[in-house]
Amino acid sequence: MSDVPVRPPVVRYEVTGRVGVITLDRPERNNAWTGRVDAEYRRWLAEADADPAVRVILITGAGERFCVGGDSGALADHAERGGYDTGLRGDEATPGHGFDERFDQPFACHFGLSKPVIAAVNGAAAGIGMALACFCDVIFASEGAKFTVAHGKLGLPAEYGLSWMLPRMVGLPRAMDILMTSRVVTAEEGERIGMVLRVVPVDRLLEEALAYAEALAASVASQSLRVTRHQVYLDQHRDVGTAVAESKRLLDELMGTAEYREGVAALIEKRPPNF
Repeated sequence: MSDVPVRPPVVRYEVTGRVGVITLDRPERNNAWTGRVDAEYRRWLAEADADPAVRVILITGAGERFCVGGDSGALADHAERGGYDTGLRGDEATPGHGFDERFDQPFACHFGLSKPVIAAVNGAAAGIGMALACFCDVIFASEGAKFTVAHGKLGLPAEYGLSWMLPRMVGLPRAMDILMTSRVVTAEEGERIGMVLRVVPVDRLLEEALAYAEALAASVASQSLRVTRHQVYLDQHRDVGTAVAESKRLLDELMGTAEYREGVAALIEKRPPNF
């Protein structure tokens, strides 16, 4: 037998009902991001997206923080090397890749997934942690949770496409303020400016986020969730005419499916659809 100790996972995955729950699990380090976290996160994201029993994906953190950004030890190593190195070697999972080459990047790959992604932010979300949350479809946050981009105080650029994402979430002036100052945005302010969907007490955060996810799974056809997400993210790069034309094409395509027939039958029979 090998004497090499088996390292415990740093990201956990479980299926609850029809929701795949991915939990960053380094509470002793406030779920700080490392190359290993990145690898395990992507592996579980790919697993959830491929599982036909999973209809919605939920991301959260263990303990009292969501993700405080890059691990300080790793940041020191990057500074010493003079460049970024994930420390990863070999093949890695590539969830969401292949749908559109523009989405074949960290976190932007969420856009290529076939299922909605919900963030349940249970505390501080800084740097890469904020990017992870913002690239989810909707954000639930606990009361008092704090968001910050953090890069300005490290002499770095806006990370992981937040310069693209934040203006689309909160508008250009607010995004410029948040990105240039690296100030803290509370969950309550985030809800007011449109970054956060809902703020709830921390002891009810996971319960409410799971209830929202289960409601999506039960009441909305999976094909509708899939194509609607893709329409929204692809339409960020399209003109309005192309967006309308594509919606008409998809309408014709989906009206020939079993889920559409079930939706119509449920409407006529005045009952919940069986998706």
